[in-house]
Amino acid sequence: FLVWNVEFPTARIGEFDTELVREFFQALSTHGGITLHVDALHGFNSHHIAEAAFKAVARALREAVETDPRKSDAIPSTKGAL
Repeated sequence: FLVWNVEFPTARIGEFDTELVREFFQALSTHGGITLHVDALHGFNSHHIAEAAFKAVARALREAVETDPRKSDAIPSTKGAL
């Protein structure tokens, strides 16, 4: 499931259609079986908005799947089960 609150001021970044950014995240959330929220709080440059979205999601995914070395024997879930 994707919640997408991102608007691009231009339809293209060079030859790249900005609609494809949302399509990528839609496919990632659907085929990855994850709920994904992407919000752009502000921005004026389409390139920087897209770059920030990719970087923020990458960091969130890394944090979500990274094991905590302090709890290496625990199930990596806030509910204690997967």
